[in-house]
Amino acid sequence: MISILFGGAVSMVLTLIGTRWAIALLAKRGYGQEIRTDGPTSHATKRGTPTMGGLVFIIATIVGYFAAKLFTMTEPTASALLVLFLLAGCGAVGFVDDFIKIFRQRSLGLRSKAKLAGQTIVAVTFAVLALQFPDARGQTPASPFISFIRDISWLQLLPVLVVVWLLLLINGMSNAVNLADGLDGLSAGASMMVFGAYTLICIWQFNQSCATAPGSKCYEVRDPHDLAVVAAALTGALFGFLWWNASPAKIFMGDTGSLSLGGAMAGLAVMTRTELLVLLLGGLFVMITASVILQVSIFKFTKATTGTGKRLFLMTPLHHHFEMLGWEQINVVIRFWIIQGLCTVIGLGLFYAEWVAG
Repeated sequence: MISILFGGAVSMVLTLIGTRWAIALLAKRGYGQEIRTDGPTSHATKRGTPTMGGLVFIIATIVGYFAAKLFTMTEPTASALLVLFLLAGCGAVGFVDDFIKIFRQRSLGLRSKAKLAGQTIVAVTFAVLALQFPDARGQTPASPFISFIRDISWLQLLPVLVVVWLLLLINGMSNAVNLADGLDGLSAGASMMVFGAYTLICIWQFNQSCATAPGSKCYEVRDPHDLAVVAAALTGALFGFLWWNASPAKIFMGDTGSLSLGGAMAGLAVMTRTELLVLLLGGLFVMITASVILQVSIFKFTKATTGTGKRLFLMTPLHHHFEMLGWEQINVVIRFWIIQGLCTVIGLGLFYAEWVAG
């Protein structure tokens, strides 16, 4: 427990201090956000706000994790290192995207195919490695089964299909968080709730691990304690970042931050055998993604059938729809945080109820 608290505290302090330094450095170099021209007009005032702030909490999370390892004199585990790899790898793809936006002074960075290719390389590498490194009991970081709260025994996949499934999950979650990153503090606050939930889940799985407490209710997870350290470090890092990212934001996380957070969520879901549960724990991100899918699908269908495309929402992603209705940005963020909080509580409730029910 000491290493979990220590990792979270170190990463929080680093982002509280480091983000302030990053704001000054990025502003001095002119690394400011470009705003999409078809977005809400109220966003025009955000142009030039320092971006790529995700670099700060990525570095803080990694340093916080290794600081906890040094403090307790314990070795890093394969599961934790793979989640950190996914965090940094997805963040690297986002960094290239952000840098192109800044360098070319446009709101679009990497072309969609190039971004997808980068995400795919990172996700496939993670998936292949996650099926390696068995421990003394033969447990690998990832499982060949699709999981909900535990592995679903009748949903075992061939190794190649496991890679495909994890690719879909990782790319889906990273892009979902990316779509949600449009209002000050929205993604940071919502992600913080998800990683806080995973900290609790990992602690519970460690206390009920089959390696130390075998029984009918134990959890077959390779490194639950170390995963809790990573989740706590992410939670602490986002606490510190949100101090500067809350409305009015002094810095944006950019694709560097949003893609990395979505990747880390998917990584923790894979390692803790909660792959389908993450869709509920991160329910807000799923809703926002669904709004984009519905908008595009309905527009294309009505245009094909009637010749005139119709829209379900005034604008997508979903948070922009409420802005167009006249809601203040801060109201949208707080109400969406409430929705995310409910999703997180329901997800944790289901996780605990499954254990109680046996």
